[in-house]
Amino acid sequence: MLTIAQPLKTILMERIADVLARKFPQFNTVVPDCFVSDALYQMCCENVDFLIVIENDKFQGIITDHDIAGKILFEDRPLNKIKVKEFMSKALPVTTSDTSLGHCMQLMERYGVRHLAIFDRFDFKGVISSDDLMHEAVTKQTDEEQVVRQGYPWNY
Repeated sequence: MLTIAQPLKTILMERIADVLARKFPQFNTVVPDCFVSDALYQMCCENVDFLIVIENDKFQGIITDHDIAGKILFEDRPLNKIKVKEFMSKALPVTTSDTSLGHCMQLMERYGVRHLAIFDRFDFKGVISSDDLMHEAVTKQTDEEQVVRQGYPWNY
């Protein structure tokens, strides 16, 4: 019989490359000169909480709904006059596709962030969020619980 610790340990050892392969390609990108109002509208339309800021096919940072709510709304300027580059997060912790999910969780906790940039050498591969890690944990644990319960249609 599986215990709670076994599935969790399996999940934590999984690599980021496996998670990125299961995620849809990340098209939630924006250029640094985009206005915050347009970026916010794009986040709403795409149902995401962050946009990847890319210029000349190079990763520049991300802008999140948290950045907008926590920093930009206190500005005296309208959102259609503020550019993304003024408030985007440039200093994200970076990791590689070979990193385990457990290590990513440690990085997020250590730096107090909810997103990590993933690179292989100098090639940008995507962004992994704390929501992605939580989704992986819940999905994997649910799948393993179903295997244990097969053949027992009743509850005690």
